[in-house]
Amino acid sequence: MRKFFIILLFLFCTVTSVSAATIPDNVTNYIKNSFPKAEIRFDGLITINDTLYLPLYPAKSINVQKFEIKKTIPEGKTLKDLPDILVFNNDFVLLKIIETVDGKKKVLFQKEPFIEVKTGLLPQDLLVPKGLIIPDNIKSIIGGLKIATEQDKDLKIKSDFSDEKPITTEVKSDIATTVPQLKNKLFYITTYKSKNIHVIPSNKTNPSYALSVDSIPLDIKIYKGFLLVTAVDINAVNIISLADEAVIKCIELPEQPEQILVDNINRKAYISAPEASSIYVLDLITMQLKQKIQVNGWCDKLYLTPDGTKLIYVDRKTNDVWSVELNNDYTIKEVGTFPNISSIAYSENKIYLSSRTKNRLAIVDYATMSLIREFEVSPKPVDMLVYYGNLFILSAETSIVQVLNTQTDKLTNTIKLNTNGFATKITRIDGTNLAVITGAVAGKYSVINLAKKQVIKTLPINIPITKIAITEQVRKINK
Repeated sequence: MRKFFIILLFLFCTVTSVSAATIPDNVTNYIKNSFPKAEIRFDGLITINDTLYLPLYPAKSINVQKFEIKKTIPEGKTLKDLPDILVFNNDFVLLKIIETVDGKKKVLFQKEPFIEVKTGLLPQDLLVPKGLIIPDNIKSIIGGLKIATEQDKDLKIKSDFSDEKPITTEVKSDIATTVPQLKNKLFYITTYKSKNIHVIPSNKTNPSYALSVDSIPLDIKIYKGFLLVTAVDINAVNIISLADEAVIKCIELPEQPEQILVDNINRKAYISAPEASSIYVLDLITMQLKQKIQVNGWCDKLYLTPDGTKLIYVDRKTNDVWSVELNNDYTIKEVGTFPNISSIAYSENKIYLSSRTKNRLAIVDYATMSLIREFEVSPKPVDMLVYYGNLFILSAETSIVQVLNTQTDKLTNTIKLNTNGFATKITRIDGTNLAVITGAVAGKYSVINLAKKQVIKTLPINIPITKIAITEQVRKINK
């Protein structure tokens, strides 16, 4: 057993040279008391009921005993009225983004601007709508902030898969005719051969468009309107705002990052850098790197336990399996050596390891790190998913999913897929009891009900899928 402690705090790069904005607590509390569902983005952009506000920081911070509104335009309004300009008595200002009849974005023109507005400053890493119009008499609020013009190239491009012929899918034994949980969902998809991230509405078979990336993506993950991306030969994690469809932040690393795991409970992301035997910890609230965990070997196939307390991985070069106890001073424990691990899972204080070449599943007792049992499963087990005491094991060769009860460690169900393809990934749809099963060959994907352990729909999709991230449609800022 070895203990590795946090040894470095890292600076990060952003789309500008200034650190991220932190809205004062009294302002945040005031906004949240008026609008509990308001969103305050890490760069400072505020969204209230689909209305956007820009924060203006005062030239000099003022301490006040009672925090309140000092003035507004129109006069005498509260935040609930969504005024065009709101000035608090600590001189912090909210500027409403107004949409003109021709679709342009601007802030209100004042012939004689409030002094709090004239002397305020926008956060210098703020991602504002393209072509935002700032009146000439308050241009000083921009500082060094770059405002993209309508002519500036953005990430949104035509998908290089959009012109292929639609695929006709014959469905014979689906149980349900519709999948309400997929309504208004978007699929973000990567392939082995394209540098683009393809965007497909759940009711379509072809990509509507794509997001351009400089290199073939290695991994993509969604967190609350942001897409985290790693890519081949790029020593950085790019954070894409799905509302802006633009890179809002670039987090540079000294080596190639690969896999991304998102911990929604603790609002962190874990990013592997196998060649450096490192795992980076990203704070998803501030989008700042907080820690570097030095580990053993080339960390691959990272798995985060459901409670967020352990990271389990395999050394790509030696097949050694290790566990990092995140709530125990980052203690690293050796699990054992297992051949050609394709997937890792954890349930009932046990580690589950699938071997793609051996067609076997190993079960390890976490307390003793001893092998409980090992047995044969359906050929080419490529992915696993735990759902309420059941382990779903996806077989690529036979296009079936075997279900194992993690209390008894016995196989209880076999789910036959209708895809007849090389299925490679099982992905949970957050907040539902559903998962989608996708493959590296274009054609079909299956939707399974994890609670009922059955396929409820097979749907066509005209793109081979390497990675998929599923999220609700996000209101676009630049529309």
